[in-house]
Amino acid sequence: MKKILFSLVSLLSALGCSQPINDQDGGKNELPRIAIAGLAIESSTFSPALTLEDAFHARVADDVFSFYPFLSPDSLNRRRANWIPTIRGHALPGGIVTREAYESLVTKTLELLKKNLPYDGLFFDIHGAMSVVDLDDPEGDFIVRIREVVGKKTLISTSMDLHGNVSWRLAQNTDLITCYRMAPHEDALESKKRAVDNLLSRIESGKGKPAYKAWIPVPILLPGEKTSTRIEPGKSLYAKVAPASIQKGIVDAAIWVGYAWADEPRNHAVVMVTGDDKGKVISTAEQLANSFWKVRSEFAFIAPTGSLSESLDMAIASNKHPFIISDMGDNPTAGGAGDVTWTLKEILARPEFKSESGPSLIYASLPGPEFVVKAVEAGVGGKVDEYAGAAIDARFAPPIKLSGTVEAIEHGDQHAETEVVVKIGSVYVIVTKKRKPYHKEIDFTRLGLNPRKTDIVVVKIGYLVPELYDMRADWIMALTPGGVDQDLERLNFERIKRPMFPFDKDMEDPDLRAQLVPSSDDI
Repeated sequence: MKKILFSLVSLLSALGCSQPINDQDGGKNELPRIAIAGLAIESSTFSPALTLEDAFHARVADDVFSFYPFLSPDSLNRRRANWIPTIRGHALPGGIVTREAYESLVTKTLELLKKNLPYDGLFFDIHGAMSVVDLDDPEGDFIVRIREVVGKKTLISTSMDLHGNVSWRLAQNTDLITCYRMAPHEDALESKKRAVDNLLSRIESGKGKPAYKAWIPVPILLPGEKTSTRIEPGKSLYAKVAPASIQKGIVDAAIWVGYAWADEPRNHAVVMVTGDDKGKVISTAEQLANSFWKVRSEFAFIAPTGSLSESLDMAIASNKHPFIISDMGDNPTAGGAGDVTWTLKEILARPEFKSESGPSLIYASLPGPEFVVKAVEAGVGGKVDEYAGAAIDARFAPPIKLSGTVEAIEHGDQHAETEVVVKIGSVYVIVTKKRKPYHKEIDFTRLGLNPRKTDIVVVKIGYLVPELYDMRADWIMALTPGGVDQDLERLNFERIKRPMFPFDKDMEDPDLRAQLVPSSDDI
């Protein structure tokens, strides 16, 4: 009877009826009350950068819905519950978050949660790779503090990036958990919707919390550029996840690669499976974990790699345009400071680019607020001569002096705020007031640049996101220095659990038996 009533609530709410429904005993079945909260960032502990509160662009209350098209006012899911959004903040990947910023955002979230108690469910939307000054496992800390407010009965469903980290306490305090199944993350919204669908389904059906949660730490720590699902073995490994998750008795299955540029004990791969069939939950988790371990040595970079010099030589000699070079070491989409000048210094020193008639090259990008001020003063067509970059990360090269002609000025970008293009020889350098990754064609065309007609495009990024990938005529990933150096073995890891592949290549096979995580009811 209860299940029928919940289904009736869903049907009527889909038709626009949001009133409580009376049952035969005179009681009322209200729509479930579901809160939304979350903070998302990848934080490199190998970068000197610090992330402040304003970087999260936190949205509050109804503005949170703008993150989720599947919760738009006319959507079925929006009508299946009374949604109470609190705070959802999403920062560009960057340096470690200051403790002040973290505490401020968490405190604001908890205060909003307290105002609208109680909750039947909570959608916890995080990335999973946030690092905070003097605090291990911030997402684990965050969910514990949420539990202290909402209590044990509230069903929490967590959505994560597959490059996030799942600690034991995060696993215990959540009830449902899932992550992306694609890298690049073309299924991000699909994964978030799955987390919401699972939450609604368990509430409406009356099944509540899954009876079992299997957690398996897998001692592998690899960068995303080696674990993309576009190529093998990542492609076949992640192809196993969806079929595993739709088995009878299983709610969801997920594989986390983990985040490679933070030095915490939780940074490693994880497999989790949730469901009501104990045997199937355990066996499925162990099968996925063993599949991951079995192919650990097969992971390789998604594209050819080389030194910057080798990459430029190849690009200059190529007749395929645009030839894209990934400047990986300072990639702001993975947590780099974004202002390392080393690569640009090397490019401008090359004789091929000294003349305006040389190969055309776009460099995207370098923060330089003082440079931007000078460029705006000079105006389009004016000359500018000013330093840029290395204000945060000057370990590899100092600020670089750029002397050239201002080609474009644009204001109003959410991240960059102001962007200018300066031409030096045959090189078009994009300089920004604040750091910004360039991964969409419109990022270039709005500045009057045509990347498809350019000989070489250098972007501070790792594996190419779909638009750049589709645009490329050829591509190489340059092994450049920075806070997200792809050569993990030359980074100073001190706190990750050892042995760990690939640091300990001859390590014995680990114990990959499933560990059953206690229910949040048992906290």
